[in-house]
Amino acid sequence: MHDPDLKEQPALIRIGFGEAAVLIVIAINVIAMFTGGFKISAGARNVVDWIDYICMWYFVFEAVVKIRLFGFNGYWSRPWYRFDFLIVLASIPRLFMPPTAAAAEAGAFALAPLLRIGRFLRFMRLMRFVPDAPKLWRGTIRAMKASIGVFVVLLVLNVILAMGANILFAELAPQYFGNPLTASYTLFKVFTVEGWHEIPDAIVAGNPGISDSQMTLVRGYFVASVLIGGILGLSLANAIFVDEMTMDNNRELEEQVAELQNQIKELRTEVLDAIKK
Repeated sequence: MHDPDLKEQPALIRIGFGEAAVLIVIAINVIAMFTGGFKISAGARNVVDWIDYICMWYFVFEAVVKIRLFGFNGYWSRPWYRFDFLIVLASIPRLFMPPTAAAAEAGAFALAPLLRIGRFLRFMRLMRFVPDAPKLWRGTIRAMKASIGVFVVLLVLNVILAMGANILFAELAPQYFGNPLTASYTLFKVFTVEGWHEIPDAIVAGNPGISDSQMTLVRGYFVASVLIGGILGLSLANAIFVDEMTMDNNRELEEQVAELQNQIKELRTEVLDAIKK
């Protein structure tokens, strides 16, 4: 599937820089980057580095060609092209390094190859072939907006409970509650409910001298956290999200009910008028 903007261009440009070609290069680049994450021989490492280097130059040429075709204003007016251009800018310093330079030598620009994976978001264009895709997107946007309030409340609860846990259990379990940030992460795991009981059990097991009252406090605190943040909070967020996503399913029925009510009102008016006459 080619970029619709390139349909009227020469075959070399249309094929070489069309949607299909870009996605193939992205796939090759990602496979090379994935392979480079393993411990491989020096020769294989050089091949992977060269593939990544060539792919970066391809993206530079792609940007140059499309800017010449559409003009910079026309190119910049397309959100995906803006994203591509920013990635190309981030990759430019890496292009002036040896192709086999290690990622660590690239310094702050070592993140640029990772950003190029974001170009796979172009696959989202395939969503237009999904049945009722507009309805799906509308439902998702509504659900996200409706869930913001619940997520904010959960965030506030997480911070409050994390600060409390940091004060109460920092000495008993510094690996879980040594500072507010670590405590927030621990409480987030508790909110997910999965395996939440392992944390208080680990605290008790790691402190043989803990008193019965402290043991009760630890377990009671986590039970309350699971009930408030996990069971009630996440259940409420899920319920709101599902309700907003399924709202379109009931819209047709609601419209039919509204139309029926209007017909009943009209019929009632006609009957009253007939009785008066």
